[in-house]
This record gives sequence, structure tokens and C-alpha cells, in this order.
Amino acid sequence: MTTSRTPLTANQIRGFWAAWGGWALDGMDSFIYSLVLAPALIELLPRSGIAATAGNVGYYGSVLFALFLIGWGVSMIWGPVADHFGRVRTLIFTILCYSLFTLLCGVVTNVWQLAIFRLLAGVGIGGEWSMGGTFVAEVWPEDRRRMGAGYLHTGYYFGFFLAAILNYTIGARYGWRWMFVAGGTPALLVTFIQYGVRESHTWEKRDVKRVSVAAPFAKLFSATYARRTWLNAIYLLISIVGLWAGSVYVPTSVREIAVREGYGATAAQLASYGTMVLSVGTILGCLVLPPLADRYGRRVTLGLYFVVMFFSISVGFGYVFYMTHALLPFMVCLFFLGVGGANFAMYTLWLPEQYTTDCRASAFAFATSVGRFAGAGITFLVGNGVQYFHTIGTPVAITSIAFVIGVLLLPFGEETRGKALPS
Repeated sequence: MTTSRTPLTANQIRGFWAAWGGWALDGMDSFIYSLVLAPALIELLPRSGIAATAGNVGYYGSVLFALFLIGWGVSMIWGPVADHFGRVRTLIFTILCYSLFTLLCGVVTNVWQLAIFRLLAGVGIGGEWSMGGTFVAEVWPEDRRRMGAGYLHTGYYFGFFLAAILNYTIGARYGWRWMFVAGGTPALLVTFIQYGVRESHTWEKRDVKRVSVAAPFAKLFSATYARRTWLNAIYLLISIVGLWAGSVYVPTSVREIAVREGYGATAAQLASYGTMVLSVGTILGCLVLPPLADRYGRRVTLGLYFVVMFFSISVGFGYVFYMTHALLPFMVCLFFLGVGGANFAMYTLWLPEQYTTDCRASAFAFATSVGRFAGAGITFLVGNGVQYFHTIGTPVAITSIAFVIGVLLLPFGEETRGKALPS
């Protein structure tokens, strides 16, 4: 016997596409930098008084990645703002923030200006995920909420696909600056959000006696929530290691393999293909995650994705990367790296289930942001490793150890399978 699902209202549909579109353009924006890393730094480093050697490109690239992650970490400020002033209003400001500073990246004249604008863009990008994820969790009906989380998170990796297309067309023809100009287009979504989407009724019915902006944030560390708050932050840190130490180095890795195997003239296009393969794997991983989470539970499902990440990073970068004919098997590894990278969709589903409405956005923003500070340090270490070993493969492969730690910590997490969203 089949059961009918609750129909979606016009506002639920508009709200979803607004959040999905923002998250897709977020993904496009965050991945643009990894695609233009080499050409941008090769041009900007000499203008900053630094030789554009391969080692310096790797080192300063990791510094800029680290600063971007620090900006994403600062984005936790959006959580208390959203709990106090509303999800939709805050979502608008996050999109405006990352659009403006991404656009400005296209007119920089030295590497330090690029670093500052990437840091500020990170503040907006990090906030969009927590705002969009909280909004969809609250406005979608309970019987469709979990699939909504999976659908929503495909947007980020569809953005990877968009970035690859831009790199294949605009980037290859007009250069890296126009990639950032294209990345500034998400501001166009603001008008749609402002006039087409109404605020979450769940938020509107919250306890209005809580007037302090800081109060929702403080609640995260109460006796009820402190343990799960810190565990969620650790799980996110582990996932961040996989994204920023693995996925973000994919274009550079594919380009290096292509040049080594005599495909130098088409290296940029092959890097775009690699990004597309990664994106397809992740989108598929996002779609199958909610049914797996409902059947096996949140912790077991996240553990499965961590295992996929461990093997795809350790084998892909530690072994396949160094093979004589590595391009095709490395592409296969990228597909599985994409599937495992869909573990981020679990947080879109799982985090809202663990907190009440009055602190939900703060919890989402804190868990998805605080780990970025440690992730910045790890990314910096990976960059130093690239400079020390004169290769990308080995330092990135070492980061796969983080997922073993994640699997060991998952049994202590809060299992929410079968529970409704708390009011």
C-alpha cells in the first residue's frame, strides 16, 4: 500500500528553490577559487613581490584557503541573528555579502587584496547554508522534510558543476578575473527571496519573550545541548577536512596529472571534467542519503559516508595519483570522492532535528562554522606539506585519517531517526 505525501504549498516551493539556488551559487563561488588558483596566483604573486614558483603557488594557495575558512568560521554570527530577526531576512544578507566580495575578487591587484575579499566572501557563504537549511527544515512538512534536506544539499555540488562549466567556457577564454565576476551574480536571487518567500511559521510562533540576540547561542551550551553541540562541531570538522583537503585540490591534481601525461594543452578542460565527475557523484550521494538515514539511522549512515571518504582520499591521492597512467583511474576515484562528499547533506537533515526552534539556526551556524577555524589550520598544514614534499598527493592522502577518528566518535552522537522536528 502506498501513502500519499503532503502537498507542498507555493511558499514552500518558492522557499526551497530560493534556498537551493543560493546554495548552488554558494558552491559555484567556493569552487571557483580552486579552479582559478594556479592562474590567479601566477599573475598576482609577482605583483606582490613574490616569485611565482610551484612551491609558492601551493603555499600561498593554502594560506588563502585557510583565510577563506576563517571567514566561514566567523559566519556563525548569522545564527543568533536569524534566531532573533528571522530566517529569510538573514538569508538575504548572507547572499549579498558573498556576492559583493566575490565580485571584488575580480578586480584585485595583489594577492593580499584577494586574501581579504576571500575571507569576507567566506563569511557570507558559510551563513547561507545554515540559513537555507534551517528554513527548509521548518517550512517543509514532516513527511517530506528529510528528502528536502537531501534535495537542498545537491545545490552546493550542482554549483561545482556550474563552476566547471564557467571554467571550461569563460575561464578558459577570458581568464580567471571573469570567473569571479560571474561568481558575483547570486545577488540577483535577493529580489526573488525578498518578494517571493514568506518567513517560517515555526519561527514566527516561537517564544517571543527571548529578546537577547545572544540567548539562543548560550542555550547551545546548556546541560541539555552542550554534548551534542560539541560532537556535531567535531563531525563537521572531519567533513571539512575531506572537502578542503581533498575535493578542493581536485582541479589542481587533475591538471598536474594531465600535464605529466602530455595533455598540457587541454589540462584546464580536463580539470573541469574532473570537477564534473566529482559533482555527479556527490549529487547522487545526496539523493540516496535520506532513505539510508531513515533505514539505518543518522549515525550509521554518516559512518558509511566517512568510510567512502577514507578510501577515496587515501587510495586516490596516496596511490592512484602516482600511477604511470593515472588520469582515468583518478577520475574513477573522484566519483567515489564525490559520493562520500555528500556526507554534508547529513548535517542539513540531522542538525535541525537536534534543537528547538529558538536556537536551531544558532546551532546549525555554530556546528557548520566553528570547525572551519581548525580546518583553516589543517589546510595550512596541507599547504606546507605540498611545499615540503613537492607534491599534492601524499599530504592530501594523510588527511584521510580524520575519517577513522570520525567513525570512532559517531556512536556518541544524538540519534534522531523516527523523531519529529522539535518545536
